[in-house]
Amino acid sequence: MKKAQKNDIIIELQDVWRTYIMGDAKVHALRGINLKVHKGEFVAIMGPSGSGKSTAMNMVGCLDIPTKGKVLLDGQNISSLHESDLAQIRGRKIGFIFQKFNLINTLSAKENIMLPMIFQGMPENERHDRAENLLKLVDLQDRADHRPNELSGGQQQRVAIARSLAVEPEVILADEPTGNLDSKTGASVMDFLKKLHNEKGTTIIMVTHDEHVARNAQRIEMLKDGEIIATKHK
Repeated sequence: MKKAQKNDIIIELQDVWRTYIMGDAKVHALRGINLKVHKGEFVAIMGPSGSGKSTAMNMVGCLDIPTKGKVLLDGQNISSLHESDLAQIRGRKIGFIFQKFNLINTLSAKENIMLPMIFQGMPENERHDRAENLLKLVDLQDRADHRPNELSGGQQQRVAIARSLAVEPEVILADEPTGNLDSKTGASVMDFLKKLHNEKGTTIIMVTHDEHVARNAQRIEMLKDGEIIATKHK
């Protein structure tokens, strides 16, 4: 099998528009965005509130489809797929880290991490083994049986990171991953994401409004009014 090259494109947006109908008005959240993300890259999508970065994240993460244009994931055009097909692709290829953690309060840390594996039909013994290894990876093996409300914000975010790695996705999509954390805990989470990128070669796409956080990426795509207005390389 051909070994993946770092310059292989894993996600590409081609002239992507996303238009919402608000009463009699049309709101163009994205206006013809073109973006390529290569395997092994760490990319930040940055912009102020209302710039379209959340909509761009939805496109990159296969959470939504464009009004016009194409979204390619590993060369496959997902722009016209049904939601059930999109969900399958998301489950296999993309791990999500959300600002609000999105952990299930009735489940333990370990059970939250195992959830994506259940959806992918992974055998039970493999789910347990992998969840335990992921808890060790984020240094939370002593919190396996704790529920989210028994964990600090930083610990919850580390559980969310472990969950995002559950099915060994090709891409980690982080939406404001430090937004609900204090600066010290946020720096710790960013250090872990950089370690993941540097040591494992994981492709990371991070959405943020914070320039200080964005500087952790290799490349920053600046959004304003639904358009990419600048690209900054480290």
